[in-house]
Amino acid sequence: MEELIECICDYVKKPYTDYAVMINGEWGSGKTYFWNNKLRSRLESLKVNGKNYKTIYMSLYGINSLEEISKKIFIETNPMINKTLKKFVDTREGNVIPEYVKTGLDMANLFGTTTFSSDKVDFSKMFSIDDKILCFDDLERANVDVIDILGYINNFVEHDGIKTILICNEKELATKFKNNNVEFKTMIATYILDKEGLLVQKDKNKFFGTDQTPKIEKPLANLLEDKISDIFDKANAYERIKEKLIGETFEYVPEYAYILSGMIMKYSYNEELSDFFKRNTSLIISAFKKSDTRNLRILKHSLNDFEKIYNEVKRVYPDINLEILKTMLTFTIAVSFEIKAGNVSKEKLKSINDNDEYNSVIFTSKILNDNNQFYLREFDNRYFLNSLSKYKFFKFIEVYIRTRYFDEKLFKTDLEAAQNKYQDAKEETTKKYTKMISGEYWKLSDFDFDLLWKQVIDEVKSGKVDFKEHVKLFAVFKYLMNSDLITYPINDLKQTFILGMQVAASEQKDNIKNIIENVDTDYDIEDKDIEEIKDHYIDIKKKVIEDIATEKATELFRYLPNDIPEFYRQIMGEYKDLPVFSRYDMDDLYQKLQLVPNYDLYNIINMMQVRYNDKKELYKADSKNLKYLSDIIRRNRNGREKTIKMALFENLASNIEKLEKIK
Repeated sequence: MEELIECICDYVKKPYTDYAVMINGEWGSGKTYFWNNKLRSRLESLKVNGKNYKTIYMSLYGINSLEEISKKIFIETNPMINKTLKKFVDTREGNVIPEYVKTGLDMANLFGTTTFSSDKVDFSKMFSIDDKILCFDDLERANVDVIDILGYINNFVEHDGIKTILICNEKELATKFKNNNVEFKTMIATYILDKEGLLVQKDKNKFFGTDQTPKIEKPLANLLEDKISDIFDKANAYERIKEKLIGETFEYVPEYAYILSGMIMKYSYNEELSDFFKRNTSLIISAFKKSDTRNLRILKHSLNDFEKIYNEVKRVYPDINLEILKTMLTFTIAVSFEIKAGNVSKEKLKSINDNDEYNSVIFTSKILNDNNQFYLREFDNRYFLNSLSKYKFFKFIEVYIRTRYFDEKLFKTDLEAAQNKYQDAKEETTKKYTKMISGEYWKLSDFDFDLLWKQVIDEVKSGKVDFKEHVKLFAVFKYLMNSDLITYPINDLKQTFILGMQVAASEQKDNIKNIIENVDTDYDIEDKDIEEIKDHYIDIKKKVIEDIATEKATELFRYLPNDIPEFYRQIMGEYKDLPVFSRYDMDDLYQKLQLVPNYDLYNIINMMQVRYNDKKELYKADSKNLKYLSDIIRRNRNGREKTIKMALFENLASNIEKLEKIK
């Protein structure tokens, strides 16, 4: 960092330069922070030929014209501009300022304070520029063509020798050039290639001219890309003007400890939190580096989020174990980077409900070769590799980062469970099977392990295992049996699990209906015994859901036709994943729909489309009865006068038939 400062200071000290320098770095890496907190003060402290330089900083973020840049420079460099005039220039009416040095604006005339004509005044003599250093930031975020901006800046640098520093992210500049007007560029490139006779395709990987002789051996995508680059590649123009304008480019590599120290200082008003951050600086930097980004802006936001979490924890649980707080800090930073940096779809973390499920998914997915959970294994390896923490996944933090909603109920559930993990006496009261599916059994002595797996068998028999964990738990047992660590007849084990699932299903109906469709069995299994248990699991779950649907269908459809709002609320809420149409008399439903007002019938049709969107299994369960409802509608339209009601029913029947095609 100090070397970078010295290099830029050397540039400023040179008596004359006809080039600018560039500081290149990724978004959020702290380039602007570096300018404001280190580089700017050093430059303004320099004495060159007996004079001090003044810096002028301009962010180009959102700039829409070169005139806006001129306005900013004019204000900063013209000593005649007073506060009133500055206020005016910042309004829309004063937005248009002519190009710097070449033309001028008679600002004083606008206020009647003095009279002179702009064609008689050389505005370039009205202010001094030889003691100024210009800094242009966010070059890639301007709404003006970057080539035009660089050409504009070149006037200062080449003709007037003004010391100029550009701060940008060149990687984003390249992306901007490449992605600009892609459809238009592709259309033009395709037209030209066709005219050149290069689009006559005889083989999917070879292209021939009109004389049928090979002209080029490239896929079409590569051919188009080359032609677009040849015709439109502004990156080439950028490189040419950069070569002319930029004398040196410096890669900005931030000093994380220094920048983090500055971030922590902002929490000095919260002495306890500030001290906690200071004591865990290495932990913060470690989590930040593991994110594999340089985005300090996300780190800053994650620390802000943790302030809310820390304050709530200390308020409700003042004596909380320090290790829990440290793990929460790591988890907050990790989730912030994974979601905000776009490393993962929010759904990946959203689907995990608690710490036990998190641990079981990571461990059993390795046994089951479940590639759908590859991301979670990578997440755990990245942020918690070799971690001895007993509680790593905090659902309330994941929800808070993802939705900005601080769920008090989840907060207390997580904290109570986390504290229990750190209290041996309470830990013994937890369900034994969680140690099996999380892999904690490896830490046990041979005697304790033998006792554990037999206790888990008893939990399976008595229905104490969460229904959705049975397939994973069986896979663990099968793995241990194949490893000769457990001796148990396989047929007895399968029968135990089948009966255990039936007991658990009868006692956990409310939990089963909330299981996300197929998320608990969405993996490839080559073991025939595990596959058999999976099939039984699916059948039992399906039967339970059908039983629940039978119980709920009558309750739901009683709201028709008199309480439509409650019907909407229930079918899109509690009943949204239940196949209630499969368990209800469609003749009775048709009679009720006849009494529903047209406006509400129209809304019900739209609701049906939403209900089955991306839910093929749900529609498959309801489809037989819905098809029967469609047949009823078709039968009853014959010979009847066409009405709005009838048209709506026909629309409902058509929508059902469309769903049938994609079943």
